[in-house]
Amino acid sequence: MGVGKGTTARAFAKKYGVYNIDTDDLIESKENKEVKQIFAKKGEAHFRALEQETADWIEQSVSGTLISCGGGFYAVKNLNKLGTVVLLDASFEWIHDRLKNAKNSEEKLAKRPLFSEPKKAKKLYKEREKAYKAVADVVVNVEGKSHEEICEEIAKKCGV
Repeated sequence: MGVGKGTTARAFAKKYGVYNIDTDDLIESKENKEVKQIFAKKGEAHFRALEQETADWIEQSVSGTLISCGGGFYAVKNLNKLGTVVLLDASFEWIHDRLKNAKNSEEKLAKRPLFSEPKKAKKLYKEREKAYKAVADVVVNVEGKSHEEICEEIAKKCGV
């Protein structure tokens, strides 16, 4: 959460001329609700089921496309069938500072229901850190790098 997946994906798509879709956007479109509303009204388990449904649809219907995934998407059963998994990696402290110091920090934090309580968010970060690295084909540390540098590193590591 908050590492810059969406911004990086849009920059990469523009630079390399590929389409980009975001799993959270797909889920919001299908449910006609924002992620935070889905969490609030139907709970995390329902949202995780929607992520799996989205992964199944992507596997059957999408190719040649950059896919930005929400923070819990690493747990979908068929992730490795969707393509090369790139982890944008950063420390919890860097992510927290990035969100807290953004021009629109209240909006950025409000969009992340699991980040509303920093202590819980840090615990979640620690729990997911090993799992993220276990499913990643490529890991790119983003701390202190421009979007251009990040995109170039992804392209190099992925052979684009």
